[in-house]
Amino acid sequence: MAALDNLVVTTALPSIREDLGGALDDLEWTVSAYTLTFAVLLMFGAALGDRFGRRRLFIVGLAVFTGASAAAALAPGIGSLVAARAVQGVGAAVMMPLTLTLLTAAVPAARRGTVYGIWGAVNGLAVASGPLIGGSLTEHVSWHWIFWLNVPLGLAALPLARLRLTESHGTGARLDFPGTLLASGGLFGIVYGLVRGPADGWTDPVVLASLSAGGALLAGFVGYSARAAAPMLPMRLFRSRAFSGINAASLLMFVGMFGSIFLLSQYMQGVLGYSPTEAGLRLLPWTGMPMLVAPVAGFLSDRVGGRPVVAAGLFLQAVGLGYLAVVATKDASYAAQLPALIVNGIGMALFFAPAASLVMSSVRPQEQGIASGANNALREVGGALGIAVMSSIFSAQGGYASAQSFVDGLRPALVTGSAVVALAAVAALMIPGRGAGHGGIGKPAAAGTAQTPEPALERAAR
Repeated sequence: MAALDNLVVTTALPSIREDLGGALDDLEWTVSAYTLTFAVLLMFGAALGDRFGRRRLFIVGLAVFTGASAAAALAPGIGSLVAARAVQGVGAAVMMPLTLTLLTAAVPAARRGTVYGIWGAVNGLAVASGPLIGGSLTEHVSWHWIFWLNVPLGLAALPLARLRLTESHGTGARLDFPGTLLASGGLFGIVYGLVRGPADGWTDPVVLASLSAGGALLAGFVGYSARAAAPMLPMRLFRSRAFSGINAASLLMFVGMFGSIFLLSQYMQGVLGYSPTEAGLRLLPWTGMPMLVAPVAGFLSDRVGGRPVVAAGLFLQAVGLGYLAVVATKDASYAAQLPALIVNGIGMALFFAPAASLVMSSVRPQEQGIASGANNALREVGGALGIAVMSSIFSAQGGYASAQSFVDGLRPALVTGSAVVALAAVAALMIPGRGAGHGGIGKPAAAGTAQTPEPALERAAR
């Protein structure tokens, strides 16, 4: 639900405008309000879970998300819809980073790769199929059902979470309020600037001020966390090549893929003439592949380690995006696009499960909550950055004036996306091989194991 709602609204915007009115900027905020609060509060949500109980905060986040979904479906005007979307993002930010820590506690170490594979498959499918589900519900039922869909799922999950999940905590340290304010303020400035940049222009004073202030606050957060006794995100985690490498790969992967999916969905509908449902069905070889391949990828990561599987998946995605850039024309046949869609789907599936395993195995068990929050925050920032960068390249080289103009802008954007994902693959290759670092790379550390002494951790990181 949390991953799906990133892009689910995009194909429903014309219908929402017809019902609720509002200017183009108002409509954009139905997407941006969710992205903004989600990205900004992810690390804070993880910190709250570590301090007050991961299951407890997961249930709180799920309840907030479900209630906000109902409020969005019932919104009488565009302002109330934007407000409900912002609250949805708050619930998702509390809920999402705790999913991995709760899974880690619930499953034996030997089976975690496969379970992370299922988790990755669901997330990959949700992100990529958001435009399809939003478009299909809008076309055949009503845009309100984009949000109503979450309500029965949330209501069913709440008692299951209470009864079936095991409570766990992090280090037990007090909340780091200075670090929280610096990180949240910095992420707000960066994401707000990235969201508004394509629409308002990168030289707009508000955009420049937002990006500058956000960068300064994040720099302050890094400096503060390096000196603080109990920081929200210990900077020593980044001394680990495993933690730094997988986070760099995740950020770059989301830059390349999020922006590409954003434009390709419009290409299939605006240029090739497919309806939202038809476009979504034709994207299924890409969007549906994670459900088939990701569990296998998780199994492979248990056997050979996460690094080779993640790197292979990223290289496949780079090849797939490059191929799409070559075959994209104003009248491209589906047969010409199909091989690239399949390659992208396999590549995405190979990334998600081992990436989750690498994140969780690169830190101590009691630090897994904040590690998951940091990784999810970087992914969200990467997604916002990807849409901003791809939209800017698209606008500079083409536009919506004609089918050929759209293709002229799409091709260089896809080439850029391919190059960025290739860089992500290089970052993944920098991760140490299996057996290096805490818990072994590709083999999650068992929950409740004894803490590794600091000198040993530092030696492993070096």
